[in-house]
Amino acid sequence: MTGIILCALDISQKEHEEKVLRRAAQIAEIDNARLDVITVVPSYHNSMVAGYFSPDYHDRAVAETRRALSDFVEATLGAEANAGMRHVVATGTVYEEVLAVAEADGASVIVLGSHRPALRDYLIGPNASRVVRQTGCSVFVVR
Repeated sequence: MTGIILCALDISQKEHEEKVLRRAAQIAEIDNARLDVITVVPSYHNSMVAGYFSPDYHDRAVAETRRALSDFVEATLGAEANAGMRHVVATGTVYEEVLAVAEADGASVIVLGSHRPALRDYLIGPNASRVVRQTGCSVFVVR
């Protein structure tokens, strides 16, 4: 194994993310690397919104997201591939969490999807462009 390929997925966009996951699996196979998948849920602990959710909402959201991520990977790549990879469900801002996990794990490549940019994306910057600009490893962006 030559490293870790980290595939960042938005499982609410399954029709687009299936292509991203398949490409990440191809890259991992070519590089003889381990494939890890990550998805990020928003933080519900912010004082402005925390009162609108039950105290256990975040834990339930993470558990449900973990199940959904595993089911998505299994449906896309099969049970054997799913069993051999690490599933990360992080909490926070997408690009910050992807960068943190990639750095902590020593990922050699980050694979993620990107949508067609809108005008607001040029002003704010989508997660994909932030990851590309701020990471120290290679990034493969799937459109």
